[in-house]
Amino acid sequence: YPPDESVILIKIIYFRFLVYFFLNVHLNDFHLMSFPSINDIPLFYAAKKNSTGCIKKLLSCASTNIFERGALGETALHVAVMNDNQDAAVALMDGAPELINEPMTSELFQGVTPLHIAVVNQNINLVSHLISRGGDVSTPRVTGLYFRKRIGGLLYCGEHILSFAACAGNEDIISMVIDAGASTRVQDYRGNTLLHILVLQPNKTIACQAIDLILTRDAELDQPVPLDMVPNYRGLTPFKLAAKEGNIVAFQHLVNKRRVVQWSLGPLSSHLYDLTEIDSWADSMSVLELIVASHQREARRILEVTPVRQLVSLKWNLYGKHYFRLLLLLYLLYIGTFTLCCVFRPLKDAPENYTKSDMDKTIRVQKTLNESYVTYEDSLRLAGEVISILGAFHIIKLGARRYFGQTALGGPFHVILISYACLVVLLCVFRACEVQGEAEVMAVCLVLGWCNVMFFARGFEMLGPYVIMIQKIIFGDLTKFMWLSFIVLIGFSTSLWMVYMTQEPDAIPSYRSFPITLFSQFELSVGLIDLPVEHTIFTPPIVHVLHCTFSVVSYILLLNLLIAMMSDTHWRVAQERDELWRTQVVATTLMLERRLPRCLWPRLGVCGLNYGLKERWYLRYKITARPRKRSFKKKKKLNAKYGSRHI
Repeated sequence: YPPDESVILIKIIYFRFLVYFFLNVHLNDFHLMSFPSINDIPLFYAAKKNSTGCIKKLLSCASTNIFERGALGETALHVAVMNDNQDAAVALMDGAPELINEPMTSELFQGVTPLHIAVVNQNINLVSHLISRGGDVSTPRVTGLYFRKRIGGLLYCGEHILSFAACAGNEDIISMVIDAGASTRVQDYRGNTLLHILVLQPNKTIACQAIDLILTRDAELDQPVPLDMVPNYRGLTPFKLAAKEGNIVAFQHLVNKRRVVQWSLGPLSSHLYDLTEIDSWADSMSVLELIVASHQREARRILEVTPVRQLVSLKWNLYGKHYFRLLLLLYLLYIGTFTLCCVFRPLKDAPENYTKSDMDKTIRVQKTLNESYVTYEDSLRLAGEVISILGAFHIIKLGARRYFGQTALGGPFHVILISYACLVVLLCVFRACEVQGEAEVMAVCLVLGWCNVMFFARGFEMLGPYVIMIQKIIFGDLTKFMWLSFIVLIGFSTSLWMVYMTQEPDAIPSYRSFPITLFSQFELSVGLIDLPVEHTIFTPPIVHVLHCTFSVVSYILLLNLLIAMMSDTHWRVAQERDELWRTQVVATTLMLERRLPRCLWPRLGVCGLNYGLKERWYLRYKITARPRKRSFKKKKKLNAKYGSRHI
C-alpha cells in the first residue's frame, strides 16, 4: 500500500535537505576522496589494474580484508566491475563469493551492487557471470541520494536491477535478468514502475524498445491489470506521466499500442483509438487535465497527437464553443447591468456649505441609505444591484476554489474577476454603512469588470492568440519598463520639486506639490503634455538641465527600449501563441464540462462492446496514406531506362 501523504511530505523535505547539502557541497569531495583510497588499498588497486595474479595472492593472505571499503562505500568487486575488468571480477567472485551481493554503503550510493553496475555498463558477460554465481536480481534496491529523482539530477534509473537494465536498453540483458527471476512489477519509492522510469529517460527511442519488451514479458504472466495501467503513488500511469512530462515519443508509442485497426483498403484505413485515460468525461485526472496543468511546452504539443487533437476538436466544435459563447452573452448582460447601476447611482445636490476650497467643484454628493431607495427607478436599480451582488458571490465561490492562479485556465483574468467580485461585495458594505468613497470603488470595479471581457476572446480563433500576446507583453516587457520608469520618475520628480518648492504654487500649476510634480513628469514621459516651463518668469538653469536629461533618458532611451523589447517578444510569442491558444481552448472545454450537467454534455466516441472489444470508449478515425513522392534522381533514372511514357 502507498504510504500516507504526511509521511511522503516529510521524506521529500528530508531528502531535499540532504540533496542540497551533500550533492551541491560534498559530491566533488567524495569523488576526489575515492581516488587515493583505490590506490592506497592493494586489493582495490589490483582490481582496477585487472591483475588476476595479484588478486589471487592477496585473497590467499590472511591479513587481507575482503570487506574493506573505499570512500564511497565500494568493495573491490565494485571497483573491478566499474572498470569493466572481467578477469579481475571473476577472480574476486571465485575467491570471495560473499562480495557478489554486497551493496555500497555511502549516503550517496547506498544499495548499489556489482550487478547494478554491470547492467548499466551493458557488460553482458559480467552480468552472466554474476547471475550464474548467485547474484540476486530481485532484492537489492538502490536508495542513495545520487540516484533519486531530483531537480538537476543526471541519473534516475529507479532502484531495482531490472529498472537499471531497462534504462540501459540492452534487450539481451533485460531478458537475462527477467529469466533469472526479476519481477516486471517492481516499484520504487515513488511508486514508479519500469514503464514510469522508462518514460522519464532522455533516450526516447531506446526507452520505447524497452517498453515493448517489458510489456511482452509481463503479458506472459496474465496479470489482472496490465502493467501500463498501474499507477504510481501520485495516481499517474505511465501513459499519463508521458503526457505530463511532454514525452511525445513515448505517448504516441503507447497510443499506437492501444490502437485497433478496424479495416484497411489500399491507402485508406480505419482505426479505433482507445480514449481510456485521455477523455476527461469519466476521469478527473485525464491526459487533457494534465496537459492543461503542465508548465512544460512539450506537454502542449501532445494536443497535436492523434487522437487527442480530434477529441478536443469534437468537444469544442460540438458543445464547448456554443456553451462558451452563451456564457459570454450572460456575462455581458451581467456587467451591463452593473454598469447601469453605477451610472444611475443615487446622488443629490450638494449643500451650500459642502466645500470650503475654491478648487473643489463638487455639485452632487451620495445619498443616504434611506434616500437611495424611494422611487420606482430606485427599485429597478435595486434589482440590478441584487443581481450584481449575487453574481459576485457566485464568482468568489466558483473562481477562487479551483482556477485561481492557473495560467491556462484563466491566468490574470481570474485574478481580475475575483478582485472585481470582492470589490463589489465591498461596495455593498459601503452602501449599507453609508461610507463615503463609492465612486472610487465603482471606478475600479468597472475597469476590472470590462477588462475581463477579454477572457472570452479565447472562444474566437481570430482574437484568442492576440489576447495571449497582450498578456505576454503586459506581464513581461511592460512590467520591466514600469520598474525602470518608476526609478527615473522618482529621481527627476524629486530633483525638480527641490527647485519648485521655493516658488509660488500658482506660477506653474504642474509643479505646485510633489504628487502633482510626479504625475506631471509621468505625463511628460509618455508625451501627453508639453514641457511645463513658463518662460515669462525666471527659471533656474538647473531646471533646463534636468528637463533635457529627462527627455533623453525617457524619450530616447526607455521608450525605444520598450519598443525593441515588445518587438522581440512579439516575434518569440508568435512562434507559440497558437499553441497556447489551443491549450486555453482545452482548459475552457474542461471547465465547461465539469460545471455543466451530463445531460448537456454527452460522451463522445463509441463503446468497444459494439465492435467486440473491451468495455472501453473508442474514437474512430480514418487515415489516408499519402503516396511517396519520387525524388528527382530516381525519376531521371526511370526516364532513361523506360522512357517518360512508362513513368
